[in-house]
Amino acid sequence: MAKGKNIKNAKELIDRSQTYGLEDALELLKKGAFAKFDETVEVSVRLGVDPRKADQMVRGAVVLPNGLGKTVRVLVFAKGEKAQEAEAAGADFVGGDDLAAKIKDGWYDFDTAIASPDMMGVVGKIGRLLGPRGLMPNPKVGTVTMDIDRAVQEAKSGKIEYRVEKAGIIHAPVGKVSFDAQKLKENILSLMDVLIKAKPSSAKGTYLKKITISSTMGAGINLDIGQLQALVK
Repeated sequence: MAKGKNIKNAKELIDRSQTYGLEDALELLKKGAFAKFDETVEVSVRLGVDPRKADQMVRGAVVLPNGLGKTVRVLVFAKGEKAQEAEAAGADFVGGDDLAAKIKDGWYDFDTAIASPDMMGVVGKIGRLLGPRGLMPNPKVGTVTMDIDRAVQEAKSGKIEYRVEKAGIIHAPVGKVSFDAQKLKENILSLMDVLIKAKPSSAKGTYLKKITISSTMGAGINLDIGQLQALVK
């Protein structure tokens, strides 16, 4: 009963018919957080694009200035000097066929996967396992690269990938409820900056249709899109 009451009280703080400035929305989000764990804060953005069209696929990555508030486990497919580079950069797991074999057996104790280009033959064999989990290395988001050192450091420091879903929505984590409001604000604005710049030239009409923020257990809070755009500029 207590949990249901907490959810009800959290929802009552928010007027779903209203849009809020970012600062006010973050204040409401923090007031409504009641879980005993440190809830993740997520941004959802509905875009005016048609993801079925290749030229309107919005996808990329961004390094959040204040990270995600969690330890990121990084796996790197590499050999030789690039394997040494990965280990020196702090990768948690480094290898090739040995790691692919573990993944085939159902092991997924990592959060992101990076590969040097010469290892994509190995990675491709397990693509059907990595892809559905969002773990497949991809050059478009910088996880297939010769610059292993940089890729590992970015992943460790809070790099997130985003990709528009079939319904035209992007969901992205931007931190934890325990973050102070300024850090959450900086992370959100960094994400919005890259999303705005990623607008496909073929997308017509309104690009940013709806933006909400929420915590893991909290209700969505509608953001004032005009104010967000002004803050990004």
